[in-house]
Amino acid sequence: MTINIQFVNMSTSETMEAYTMKKLKPLSKKYDSIIKATVFFKKENSHKEKEIICEIAISAAGPRLFASSNEKNYELAIKNTIKDLEIQLKKRKGIVKPYM
Repeated sequence: MTINIQFVNMSTSETMEAYTMKKLKPLSKKYDSIIKATVFFKKENSHKEKEIICEIAISAAGPRLFASSNEKNYELAIKNTIKDLEIQLKKRKGIVKPYM
């Protein structure tokens, strides 16, 4: 699985890249149909409590999967976004049957 990480309206962070890779690796082992993951980190310039946005788009067999979360810190945003993607992947794995 190829992982692309982009930071929008903020500076890049090697720590966040490593944390994101660590959290996404189990998905590729569990669901072997994943080809690529694109991760976007965005920071809103508002005075809201939840200003960190994490968006992940996954390319796999079939339509592209997408999840997004808006949280107060990066770790929580990644965790919630990946949890949403796991639900979508589990649902797709139940629907798609491999041909033999």
